[in-house]
Amino acid sequence: QVQLVESGGGLVQAGDSLRLSCAASGRTFSRYVMAWFRQAPGKEREFVATIDWSGSTSYAASVKGRFTISNDNGKNTMYLQMNSLKPEDTAVYYCAATPILSTIRTLPRSYNYWGQGTQVTVSS
Repeated sequence: QVQLVESGGGLVQAGDSLRLSCAASGRTFSRYVMAWFRQAPGKEREFVATIDWSGSTSYAASVKGRFTISNDNGKNTMYLQMNSLKPEDTAVYYCAATPILSTIRTLPRSYNYWGQGTQVTVSS
């Protein structure tokens, strides 16, 4: 089993920055895909960004240029640097992981492991 624990959420003002962390423990995989998703009240969980074991990344159009996903394999930790935050970024942010490299990386159903989520609130 893989355990994922997010941290770093909080209440900020529009234009501020936050860095989320996702610490992985338990079983590890030499090759993997990890991602950040978010879910606002009354909305479906949506894709934010993804990174794989090789460092390849992709982003949702709504966050591209503002958010940066990265990982530190030595620390088994993934990060999401969020700059120029907007009120519409308010959501619970979840990290997810899968060892299946051929998966459709923007879909929540593609991921086997999930964290418990961390709340990000951006005030206007």
